Amino acid sequence: MSILDKARETQLRNIEAKTGKSLAEIRLLIQKSGLAKHGEIRQMLKTELGLGHGDANSLVHYALNSDGQSAAQATGASTADVVSELYSGKKAHLRPIHEQLIAEIEKLGAFETVPKKGYVSLRRKKQFAMIGPATQDRIEVGLNMKGVPATDRLVAMPAGGMCQYKVKVTAGDQVDAELLQWLRQAYEAAG
Repeated sequence: MSILDKARETQLRNIEAKTGKSLAEIRLLIQKSGLAKHGEIRQMLKTELGLGHGDANSLVHYALNSDGQSAAQATGASTADVVSELYSGKKAHLRPIHEQLIAEIEKLGAFETVPKKGYVSLRRKKQFAMIGPATQDRIEVGLNMKGVPATDRLVAMPAGGMCQYKVKVTAGDQVDAELLQWLRQAYEAAG
């Protein structure tokens, strides 16, 4: 079992302890709500069970088997298979940028790559970055780091999201010293 799988199990056990409800009871609550959209279900769990954004988000993914990690486990797909699917069709030309980013991040040291539905999560003790195709023309790099002033390029995200910043990348030459420094900061902060 990977570190991330263990962390996910721990998070789910903690949610059961916080709410006093089993995962089966929570799935039933979701089904009875009649809600179908991820964001609506997440908000309902936050309101009904008093969960924070991260716990509610993870719980929706678990209950609906909607994240890439669950899908990969259910189908036996590898991380490479999931990444190939992310960069298929009209997004295929973005794959070299993704590979360039991963190659540069690998120089920083050990980390875990976890496929999600529309991106890959990069983790040490916690997530430090997210990389995925945002549109047919660009990849977005989400970064988790604190105390860095936002710029036109390093866009601050609203509080409570999955990342504090994002950077849009449309070409390989944008994987430059500035972006790599931000990635290093996020990587080091997650250790």
